[in-house]
Amino acid sequence: MMKTTKKTGNTFLSHFVLFLSCFVLMEVGLGQSPTSEIKVGVVLDLKTTFSKICLTSINMSLSDFYGDHPNYRTRLALHVRDSMEDVVQASAAALDLIKNEQVSAIIGPRSSMQAEFMIRMANKSQVPIITFSATSPLLTSIKSPYFVRATLDDSCQVEAIAAVVNSFGWRSVVAIYVDNELGKGIMHSLSDALQDVEVHRSVISTEASDDQILKELYKLKTRQTRVFVIHMASRLGFRVLQKARKIGMLEKEYVWLLSNGMTNMMTHDGRSLETMQGVLGVRNHVHKSKELEDFRLRWKRKYQKDNPSTRDDVELNVFALWAYDSITALATAVEKTNTNNMRYDNFSALSNNTTDLGTLGVSLYGPSLLEALSRVEFKGLAGEFNLVNRQLVASTFDIINVVGNEERIIGTWTPRDGLMNTNSKKTTLFSNERLGPVVWPGSSYGVPKGWEVPTDGKKIKVGVPVKQGFFNFVEVTTNPITNVTTAKGYAIDIFEAALKKLPYSVIPRYYRIESPEDNYNYLVHQVYDGTLDAVVGDITITANRSMYVDFTLPYTESGVSMLVPLRDNENKNTWVFLKPWSLDLWITTGCFFVLIGFIVWLFEHRVNPDFRGPPNHQIGTSFWFSFSTMVFAHREKVVSNLARFVVIVWCFVVLVLTQSYTANLTSFLTVQRLEPRATSVEDLIRNGESVGFQHGAFVKDTLKGLGFKESQLKSFGSAEKCDELLSNGTSKGGIAAAFDEVAYLKAILSKYCSKYAIVEPSFKTAGFGFAFPKNSPMTGDVSRAILNLTQGEEMAGIENKWFNRLSLASECPDPKTALSSNRLSLSSFWGLFLIAGMASFLAFLIFVGHFLYEHRHTLCDNTEGSLWRKLTSLLRTFDAKDTKSHTFKNSAVHNVSSPVTQCTPSPSTVQMRPWPRSMSLNREFELRRASFFMSEERLTTQPEHNKHGESDIESGSER
Repeated sequence: MMKTTKKTGNTFLSHFVLFLSCFVLMEVGLGQSPTSEIKVGVVLDLKTTFSKICLTSINMSLSDFYGDHPNYRTRLALHVRDSMEDVVQASAAALDLIKNEQVSAIIGPRSSMQAEFMIRMANKSQVPIITFSATSPLLTSIKSPYFVRATLDDSCQVEAIAAVVNSFGWRSVVAIYVDNELGKGIMHSLSDALQDVEVHRSVISTEASDDQILKELYKLKTRQTRVFVIHMASRLGFRVLQKARKIGMLEKEYVWLLSNGMTNMMTHDGRSLETMQGVLGVRNHVHKSKELEDFRLRWKRKYQKDNPSTRDDVELNVFALWAYDSITALATAVEKTNTNNMRYDNFSALSNNTTDLGTLGVSLYGPSLLEALSRVEFKGLAGEFNLVNRQLVASTFDIINVVGNEERIIGTWTPRDGLMNTNSKKTTLFSNERLGPVVWPGSSYGVPKGWEVPTDGKKIKVGVPVKQGFFNFVEVTTNPITNVTTAKGYAIDIFEAALKKLPYSVIPRYYRIESPEDNYNYLVHQVYDGTLDAVVGDITITANRSMYVDFTLPYTESGVSMLVPLRDNENKNTWVFLKPWSLDLWITTGCFFVLIGFIVWLFEHRVNPDFRGPPNHQIGTSFWFSFSTMVFAHREKVVSNLARFVVIVWCFVVLVLTQSYTANLTSFLTVQRLEPRATSVEDLIRNGESVGFQHGAFVKDTLKGLGFKESQLKSFGSAEKCDELLSNGTSKGGIAAAFDEVAYLKAILSKYCSKYAIVEPSFKTAGFGFAFPKNSPMTGDVSRAILNLTQGEEMAGIENKWFNRLSLASECPDPKTALSSNRLSLSSFWGLFLIAGMASFLAFLIFVGHFLYEHRHTLCDNTEGSLWRKLTSLLRTFDAKDTKSHTFKNSAVHNVSSPVTQCTPSPSTVQMRPWPRSMSLNREFELRRASFFMSEERLTTQPEHNKHGESDIESGSER
């Protein structure tokens, strides 16, 4: 019984444990969330080393991501297809993935050529295409919202390339690129970035043989430019470098600059850097970190395990890092989306289109996946992963210099700071060091000039215009037997002298160019379209022409002026004495004479008897005194200090005016024998005069703009024809004036200096220059040579050779001197009048202030009544003599006889005697009064008249 009970208890315990275990296992199973599988297609050229490297990174990215996030509910399932290095196969693989596998996204393809059709297909099916190696900017022009570029657009690097070129001052480069989407895509952006640099293009086919590559390189070697920017697939690009090295194009004075794609693939497939010594390259910056180094080691082991038959020297590249980051971004985006709508709708099934493309479904999951992918941001192995407009944002580029087996970083470029020296950490804009130490091809340490004389001895083709006249500027002749063209003249001598000063040898070969209607624009277009290498002659630099070619600095005086005949001026005009001064100066001088006369009268009226008397006498004296200062003939005394101050200042002004008048009048009467018949454009237009211009010159348009009618314009082709027209005048079918460049007019004067003169107006132009193609390195070199010529004696010798300047200087008068006797205007003397006016005004203020202060009792006296009466009283006081003045204190008094005289004078004979100056006025008044009364008393006590009617005194006196 006991055994049975024990056995039953063990059985129950066993069943309970079993039940509990099943329950726990069931709960554990229910607690685990199910994972969703997201199909992702991968299209790569599986047989290439590049694709194997990237595929290893893709697989490692999946393992690392889900190893770090085991609880994520989604899993990417890769479906790999081989594009077989073919555009059609890549499109077929994408079609298969979309139609049969119904993938949610596609990673790839490898090249830009394969990507174009895949992008259009993905846009139709709303399946995102994520590429980590298709870099052509042309793919962006498709404008598909389902194209995601998890790599750098090639156009991101052009600013860095341009910064390197500009930092070394190279003015011309040759862009060698492949003839497909990869090469063509960058050229527009590169040309824009190198807008100040001449960019030549060299295209190499993707299927080019070694002989074809050599042929193109030999062609480039014969040219002048020695700076090459190479952008193509790495396999083809390094073939080009090998051939260039073979023919000596990786030697001294050569520059090779590789684009980002080639620089990142330098060591791909075991390439040796020994064949690329001195090459420069632009490479996107990848920050070194411990995480990256650990991944590199793990990737090496993984790659060798997956590909045991490949080379051991295969290295990880940046494209593999972008592939790794692309999978990480895609897995992150998938986890953040709703996976319930991962299906395709076949909207085109209702149509009659039964082709594979016609029955292509549309992914309902694509839009949400694309939106989530655009918001993903993280720090990946290649750097910051941040998509802007579905493209990876570029940040920093390293400048690489291949030295030995080392890729040396000599500088960095950022969009914010530009090019920076790696050693000094300073931008090249502020640092004398452009970059770090550079070893150039041929183990040279000197910066290459960027150009060389062509090795085939090719001469530059120089166009020379055929002229009808003015052969001292340029004359071109062609030997009919040998067909050899020769050129001579002032412009040719200047050009050849400038070429001799260049640091390299340039041999010009002249070509006779006959332009229709002598229009030099035709010659300029010959340079623009590449027919000619330069144009030399009397080519005027204009804004329109400079749009097509580059001009050197002008080698002649600039400007357009007017040439007019001279007429004999004997100065027999009756009113010639008025010519030295202009009307405004005459009027101002006269007004100041009146003003000074009034000021002096004002100061002298109360204290100077010469300025008193009847009003007409006072006015005449004032005017006489003022105007007599013109010849310093005034004789009236000036007793007031204020008047003396004003007169001194005015006499100085008059002295300057009279001396200037005398000098200018002398010039009018003696120096100026000739005067121009016309002096202004307005006079010519108003009088309907005809004017001339050189045939084919741009001056005709200028004259029309000034207001001349077509009927007033006549052309001439030589100095002799111009002289004939000017001699005839408008009345005889000629012209009254000739308009042309100053250089031409001086050439005419060199023959007829006694008949004509250059007068105003002068219109600004840039002068004559030599034309070269846009961004030609010779433009700046020839310009500097012209500067050296103008600063030396050689230019004077050339001018004397063609224009006889030395002999003409002694035979012909200087037209500037002959026509310089112009009228003097008020602007020449306004400072003197200002001084005289200020002196008069200051003296007037002092006088008025002193007078009012002296008679302040009159203004303050309330008994005077109104203000008018006070002013009247002040005026009467001003009109009276100032008895306090020292000029009146010495005046005589009436003489009075002494009481002891025998005869008593009559009242009419009473004389006043002077009184001592020390006597007061009151004492003087009392004495004069006493004298007066004494004379009155004597007159009343006279004796009676005698019978003869005579007084006793008279009788006594007679007796």
